[in-house]
Amino acid sequence: MKMLMNVRFPNEPFNTLVREGKVGGIIRRILNDLRPESIYFVEHKGTRAAVAIIDVADSSRIPSFAEPFFLMFNADCEFRIAMSPEDLERSGLEELGKIWS
Repeated sequence: MKMLMNVRFPNEPFNTLVREGKVGGIIRRILNDLRPESIYFVEHKGTRAAVAIIDVADSSRIPSFAEPFFLMFNADCEFRIAMSPEDLERSGLEELGKIWS
């Protein structure tokens, strides 16, 4: 199942890791392990953040996506199920509308 993973990095320890020249290596190590479908680094509410699309075959894998960010950056992670246009088309919205109207 495709999920949208939002990661918010607090200034510390991120700033310290930048100053020490370690942040790039840590991020590269995490991404090599997680292998997101795509990831973008962005600003969110004035802080550093990342938005990734990941494929979660089993919900028991969620900690393997979040823990590296928790442990290395003290980051916040949120997960949201993501549907492609094709997924939405197969969802049966019209039928559900008939049932629940």
